[in-house]
Amino acid sequence: MEMTDLIRLVDTPATSLPYNDPAFPDRPLVLHAARPRDFGGETPVLFVHHGVRRNGRDYRDYWLDLVDEAGVLAISVEFPEGSYPDHLSYQFGNLHAKDGKPNPREEWSFGVIERLCDLLLAQAVTTRQRYGLFGHSAGGQFVHRMLSFGFRARVAIAISANAGTYAMPDLATPWPFGLGQTDVDTDALCALLSFPITVMAGTEDVKTTGEFFPKGPRSMRQGANRYERAHNYVRTGHAAAAALQTTCAWTIIDVPGVGHDGRGMSAAAAPIVTAAMNGS
Repeated sequence: MEMTDLIRLVDTPATSLPYNDPAFPDRPLVLHAARPRDFGGETPVLFVHHGVRRNGRDYRDYWLDLVDEAGVLAISVEFPEGSYPDHLSYQFGNLHAKDGKPNPREEWSFGVIERLCDLLLAQAVTTRQRYGLFGHSAGGQFVHRMLSFGFRARVAIAISANAGTYAMPDLATPWPFGLGQTDVDTDALCALLSFPITVMAGTEDVKTTGEFFPKGPRSMRQGANRYERAHNYVRTGHAAAAALQTTCAWTIIDVPGVGHDGRGMSAAAAPIVTAAMNGS
């Protein structure tokens, strides 16, 4: 398999490249980059995760208007339906095959980001050892679930926005709506709770009639709408930390007047990303 020349990502302000992750050589991704005007090797890198429509280019375009002021290189990582056809392979991280059989950790799609960061460093696109994460809707599911399984060591800021469902920090609730029946134990849960996850919730993200709103019974137990579910996720984290006599570093940020809107939530996230990634 030929390695993608990632330096091409910063040739122009808006670039798209096909990319094959080493763990998934036959399942191509697409990288959509928004390069700031003052780009250099020290520019922070933010990985952006799209929603269920797999519209990575749109999410790159949302950040095109933001990267100059934010001072970040935004790379929207598109998981095309042709390569990652369902929720199992994208927002649920490819932990299990369709028959429920667990996949080995090296086949989890959560690992794509860490390997991509390594390649950006190896090809001198960046000198930054740490990176940021922003995910909206299904991308918000991907981000917080990725963090839940320990893919955190090099994450400078992680924002999960308007996710439809959550892997609740509860070892009694089975995956993917909790962390039960996985390799997450009490120590791993404490480590997760101490990591500063930022959850963003649009105050108008309360509609439940959309085609992609999760309406199953396990989803509805998490809250009547996405706004409620975001608050319940963070509230559950703090309650779990209290029960374990540890601390929870999770925060919830309401975004007034914004519904299930990737552009609006990206704009609200940009200053948070900038503040967190300065010097990281």
